[in-house]
Amino acid sequence: MRYLARRFAFYVVTAWAALTLNFLIPRLMPGDPVQALLSRFRGRLDPRATEALTAMFGLNDESMWSQYRTYLVDLTKGDFGLSFTFFPTPVSTVILDSLLWTIVLVGVSTVVSFAVGTLLGIVAGWRRGTRWDHLLPITTFFSSIPYFWFGLIVLFVLSGELRLFPLAGGYSSWLSVDFSWPFLSSAFKHAVLPGLTIVVASVAGWLIPMRNMMVTTMSDDYVVLAEAKGLSPRRVMLNYAARNAILPSVATFTMSLGFVVGGAVLTEIVFSYPGIGNTLYQAVINEDFPLMQGIFLIITFVVLLANFLADLVYVWLDPRTRVEA
Repeated sequence: MRYLARRFAFYVVTAWAALTLNFLIPRLMPGDPVQALLSRFRGRLDPRATEALTAMFGLNDESMWSQYRTYLVDLTKGDFGLSFTFFPTPVSTVILDSLLWTIVLVGVSTVVSFAVGTLLGIVAGWRRGTRWDHLLPITTFFSSIPYFWFGLIVLFVLSGELRLFPLAGGYSSWLSVDFSWPFLSSAFKHAVLPGLTIVVASVAGWLIPMRNMMVTTMSDDYVVLAEAKGLSPRRVMLNYAARNAILPSVATFTMSLGFVVGGAVLTEIVFSYPGIGNTLYQAVINEDFPLMQGIFLIITFVVLLANFLADLVYVWLDPRTRVEA
């Protein structure tokens, strides 16, 4: 418990530092978001609205400390302000609308790539020196290709030339967002290509470490003893070697779930997918301070929570951690 209490205190301090940086960084960026908003309406807003918009977005002449206090008070109420990009929609609504798309796409893709990469790594490590080792250069080749470049190739071949999948978006524009079969089938077709891009590009990140840990674990005494006792190879591979070799991968997977909220920014931009990564990109190019702050804040807290869960999982899986603590 003392170990977990120290870790929890560390995450509390980190969360406060992240809150402060989240407040400061957008305000240190060059440019005037209010003028950018006025220019987007192309003269349809009265120039006298500048003062009202400046006060509404909290960018008036108040001191930085006063703005910081207002920022913290608003956060305790769950108020992230209004989005410049999707004005006058609240930031919380914009984030919720795009977050679900990213969780489904990137979350499912992360789980699939972890499962496939880990299973292939277990088998490749157990059968080292055989044809299974050919998986290493193949998967490494695909992982070395940048996400956006691989996405463009897949988009050009499967959507542009073969016309097997839609070119862009999250669903067909004439459908309403609901749980009807036409919408779900359309959303699935639109998610196949970006999901495939993420899975293929990230499998090597799970396969290679798992394979190397399997090779290292197989020389440990308890694995050698299990083989000497005449246990079946499958039981030795799964219950003895893989069970201990998977510990680092499980911890890494738990932390990677925290980054799911951040979305695969480049992949979502290439496929024009309506996820949080694409929304963040629009917020940056439009100098949308409230939306950037809201997204960064959500990402930060989810990553910190995922790291804390990783500590809990590791303590639960590895008794040595509890003894050392």
